[in-house]
Amino acid sequence: MNDVEERVNTLLGQMTLEEKIGQLNQPMIHGLPGLDLLRQGKAGSIINAFGALSGQGFDHLNSAEQCNALQRAALESRLGIPLLFGRDIIHGQRTVFPIPLAQAASFNPSLVEQINQIAAREASALGIRWTFAPMLDIARDARWGRIAEGYGEDPFLTSRMAEAAVRGFQGDDVSRPDRLVACAKHYVGYGAAEGGRDYEQAEISEPTLRDVYLPPFRAAVAAGVGTIMSAFLDLNGMPATANRRLLTDVLRNEWRFDGFVVSDWESVGELVQHGIAEDRAHAAALALRAGVDMDMVSGAYLETLAENVRCGRVTLAEIDEAVRRILRIKCRAGLFEHPLTDPERAIHDILTPKAREVARQAARETMVLLKNERHLLPLRDFRRILVAGPFVHATGELFGTWTMDGRAEDAVPLDQAFQAIAPAGTDLWFAAAPDLALSRAHYADAVVLLVGEHPARSGENANVSDLGLPPGQLEWITAMAAIGKPVVLVVFAGRPLAITRAVAQAQAVIYAWHPGLEGAAALAEILFGLA
Repeated sequence: MNDVEERVNTLLGQMTLEEKIGQLNQPMIHGLPGLDLLRQGKAGSIINAFGALSGQGFDHLNSAEQCNALQRAALESRLGIPLLFGRDIIHGQRTVFPIPLAQAASFNPSLVEQINQIAAREASALGIRWTFAPMLDIARDARWGRIAEGYGEDPFLTSRMAEAAVRGFQGDDVSRPDRLVACAKHYVGYGAAEGGRDYEQAEISEPTLRDVYLPPFRAAVAAGVGTIMSAFLDLNGMPATANRRLLTDVLRNEWRFDGFVVSDWESVGELVQHGIAEDRAHAAALALRAGVDMDMVSGAYLETLAENVRCGRVTLAEIDEAVRRILRIKCRAGLFEHPLTDPERAIHDILTPKAREVARQAARETMVLLKNERHLLPLRDFRRILVAGPFVHATGELFGTWTMDGRAEDAVPLDQAFQAIAPAGTDLWFAAAPDLALSRAHYADAVVLLVGEHPARSGENANVSDLGLPPGQLEWITAMAAIGKPVVLVVFAGRPLAITRAVAQAQAVIYAWHPGLEGAAALAEILFGLA
């Protein structure tokens, strides 16, 4: 028995049933009922989020001081077991990188590893030691908003990116203070939701499950991922949160995964709504026995597991095994030795010049050239260039979904980035409104038209029925093309869009995705031939 297992078993032997159940409970930081819950040892982790859809905006919730205050309360509990702070660090913390779907377009696992290493350094400087990433859902229906968060449709590419992301977050030693415990999600089949509708059911045959949807998770397990999140869907008639075959038989018995499984948001309690649990106590028993070790936010474990043990619905051995898995990851993460975070780290480790440099390189490598007739690009032979479209002054609009810690003021506005990078002697005109753009286009030598989706149009619960450009944009492209000037079309998006007609009307097309903090400068470098 190694030192970690010996320590875990010793600690487990000292715990009361209530303290054990506390380790299985993860409340959210918003609405936490005082510090008494922590001093009583009734929380094993805290999710730093305001609500289920925190990823659709900025909340700037994090600070080392806040995490330290909560951690000190937990350390006052009878056994002083530290908390594991979790947060969705999906494609960067303060330094926002291109969305993961864009990262897949780089075909560069080394870049993905570097991106997540920087994200780990920044997030850990604020007290976060656990990220709910990478998302490894194979997604082939672009109507589904969360396609932005994964690495696309191919299991081989996603598996390589999974390994790189885990290495980036965890490194060779996850106990280092600048590393995060990774969480491969959503296990499994969430990206196959019917009709591209979030939270919808899915039907996947066993061969397809084994050949397409499971391989990226197996790759993450082989790379040493510390945790897994169960999916938020009904797969082949069984909610993933209660699927013992996948969570225990496959994940643990076949793949020998020895970390812990966390539920998705409130999905333990929602087994009642799925219709397979009579009440919250029954739901908690089903999830625990299936292999879900930690209950995210619903509180069903904390409220009902003690009574479930007393009435024989679950066994103490099942409780012990779940606690053992959680304590194992806390030990590996070095939380017992270093439970607190040095607040000074945030000054030196966040938004560094090196991080910005990598963000710009990532933006360059992820953009896709779809068309370039007669070598229109780079724009070296045009003196008067009109830059038009709804993104001409964009900052945070380039970040993409799930950038809670991103700050629009950190980004150079797109028009300013273009002015700084354009060759000397180039006259740049900017127009965000169609009427102004159309009038100025007559006097320009070339037009760069910036179109696409706002980040709020992709991500969780942001699904679309029409994969075309947002209303009015195709008409704008058609009107601009009719003037007869060379048109470079740049598309910002969180998903693949159906842009056949738009592409036909432009001489050059760049698919820029949502490219992150340095996306504007990277785009300018590509357009003007510096990259």
